[in-house]
Amino acid sequence: MSRAELRRLVADEQQRLQAAGLVAGGTLAVRVPPSLGCIVAMLAGWRAGAQVALLDYRLTTFEVGRAIARLAPQLVVEPVEDVTGRLRGYFDVRTRVSALRGGRPAETEHVLLQLSSGSTGPSKVIGRTVGSLLAELDRYAQLDGFPRRGERTVVLASVIHVLGLVGGLLHGLAAGTQVVLPGTQTFDGILKAVAAGEEPTTLLGVPSQAAVLATAQNPPRLPQLRRMIVGGELVKANVWERFTRGYGAELGAMYGMTETGVIATDLHGSTRPGLTPAPGMRVRVEDGHILIGLPATPYVGAADPSRFVDGWLRTKDAGDLDEATGLLTVHGRLDSQVSIGGLKVDLAEVEESITALPGVTDAVVVHGTGIEAFVTVSEHGVSDGLADSLATRLAPYKRPRTLHVLPELPRTPTGKPVRNAEILRAAVRSATSA
Repeated sequence: MSRAELRRLVADEQQRLQAAGLVAGGTLAVRVPPSLGCIVAMLAGWRAGAQVALLDYRLTTFEVGRAIARLAPQLVVEPVEDVTGRLRGYFDVRTRVSALRGGRPAETEHVLLQLSSGSTGPSKVIGRTVGSLLAELDRYAQLDGFPRRGERTVVLASVIHVLGLVGGLLHGLAAGTQVVLPGTQTFDGILKAVAAGEEPTTLLGVPSQAAVLATAQNPPRLPQLRRMIVGGELVKANVWERFTRGYGAELGAMYGMTETGVIATDLHGSTRPGLTPAPGMRVRVEDGHILIGLPATPYVGAADPSRFVDGWLRTKDAGDLDEATGLLTVHGRLDSQVSIGGLKVDLAEVEESITALPGVTDAVVVHGTGIEAFVTVSEHGVSDGLADSLATRLAPYKRPRTLHVLPELPRTPTGKPVRNAEILRAAVRSATSA
């Protein structure tokens, strides 16, 4: 689609929203799957001067109702028909606009509202201002290795969440990059999207998608694939090795948050695990805790007052900042450090040890009454010897008390593995009864 055609569609949608009652300073919720309809509704809301809240289309009816009650939008854009397809990357949908009783005008200057991923707890309402979004786009424009005019970005990350939205869609519109949403996010669908154009191509997604691509024994030759850039969680060493060797392309990493957008990067995979803070980002580490300098709190409504103090956002991520090189190393969540019998255990280390075992494709480790591991394996027989294999790699106090094998790990809408023990146990019960 050309820019001229996109502008025409946005202008038409703006008229439809205004006819439904949207005015400057009004509020609009968009709950549409990745599609032209989603993009047009969002851009039209901004052109009308509204505050736009993006809701994931995969939320349940209960979750949508709870989000609407928190955000109180005046209008909502939704698909006319129900949509299905867990691995769909792009949908062809018709949308409808509905006015909501009890909706309120914008109470803050934020133009974008998003809900945090909820991977470790209840979602928070996060607001971004025009200045915040423009500053992030400027950071992307300065990153060596990020797509430029004349190149293509195949966006696997959801365009309603921060990586796909700003790093994929908005950067593409600002920089003149061709933005591609693949029809499906299966192995074949992703590679088909890459092969569809000859321009230098970047894949933008999450580590679990890189892991899927890395499973190929004999990947096809794709000379246009320059690199894949992933964010959202740490890239496992075996995934990095298999991907870069198999495709002859770089696998870069980004660290960011919904609250801030991109924070630090290693787009070429040359400084891993260290990351270079993005231009203009103020980053420091205090007692192993990563802090980000921001001009104002990113939270809208009720929030933990300890998260943003004196201009610094407490990320709740553990890390180190090397003063000599300036590289930031992210170790994972601070709450991954637990005490077992008075001895400190890093759950991230346990996870890494499990995923390094032959046949293990993914793992999440949590701590409740003891250490529990939830794993996926490449074939059924692999699970029989996991406990014995771990006994040679981890001290007894670090080993999981229980190992659960799942067909797939529960994930948030952004692709992060869920780390809520109750949700993980419910997945085990569901898999057992199936």
